[in-house]
Amino acid sequence: MSDAYPFAKGHGTENDFVLLPDPDGTVHVDLTAGRVRALTDRRAGLGGDGVLRVVRTEAVDEARGQDAEWFMDYRNADGSLSEMCGNGIRVFGRYLVEEGWADPTRPLPIATRDGVKTLRFDGPDITVDMGAPRLLGETVIGVGGWEWSARHVDMGNPHAVAFVEDLDDAGPLREAPLHDPATYPHGVNVEFVQRRAPHHVAMRVHERGSGETRSCGTGACAVMVATAVADDAERGTPYRIDLPGGTLRVTWTTEDRVLMTGPAVIVGRGTTSL
Repeated sequence: MSDAYPFAKGHGTENDFVLLPDPDGTVHVDLTAGRVRALTDRRAGLGGDGVLRVVRTEAVDEARGQDAEWFMDYRNADGSLSEMCGNGIRVFGRYLVEEGWADPTRPLPIATRDGVKTLRFDGPDITVDMGAPRLLGETVIGVGGWEWSARHVDMGNPHAVAFVEDLDDAGPLREAPLHDPATYPHGVNVEFVQRRAPHHVAMRVHERGSGETRSCGTGACAVMVATAVADDAERGTPYRIDLPGGTLRVTWTTEDRVLMTGPAVIVGRGTTSL
C-alpha cells in the first residue's frame, strides 16, 4: 500500500466521517483501533466521529449473501465495530453517487452489519429505510449522580432514550452515562430528549465509542419510536427531531418500517498516510 492513500470527508447533520475507498477490497486497509483513532483525532488527524470503508459486498466475507453491491464497513472513533450508522449511511450513499458508482434516480441498497438498508435520493436529502425497531422495555441510565428512566430501543444497535425537562440536565457528557451492563454488555447509545411541540422533540446523544456527537441517525430513529409510543401516535405520523447539528425527519410506517430523512454532504477529498 502506498504511503499516500485517498480519503473523503463528509457529514450528515454534522455527524462527520472519514471515508476510505477500497471498492474491490484489494487495498487491504488494516483498520486497527489505533489507526482509526489516529484518523478521527480532531487535533492530529483528519477528525471525525467514525471511519467508513467503501467496499463492494463481494469482497467482504461477513457481507457476502446480502443483496447489495456495496458494504458500509463502519468503525466508531475508538476503533470499535458498529452494526449500523444512520447518518453515516447517508454520507456513504452520497459519496457513491458523487464517485459515479451509484445512480441517484434509483433506490440504492447498501449492506451493513445490520442487514441491507435502502436509500432514496431527493436533492440534498436522502431517505433511509432503517428497518423495523424493537422495543425492549425500560432501563435506567445515570450521569453525575442523577438517574433517569429510559426506554430501551434497538435500531440494529442499542439505544436508551430518556425524557428530560431540559437538555442541559445531562451536563457536559464527557463520560459515557452509567447503564446496566447486563442489559447492554457491549455498551449503549444514550439519548436525552426534550419535547418542543406536538410531534417535535430535541435531543442530545452520547454514542458508544465516539462520545457526545452533533447528531446520531439511529438515535433519532430510536427517539422517534420512543416518543411515538409515549404519545400513542398513529403509525405514519411524521416527527421532527432537532439535534445540535441539524434536523432529521422520521416516520414509523404502518408496515413497521422506520424511515429517516436528512441531508448528507461530502466536504473534501485528499490523501493521507493512514
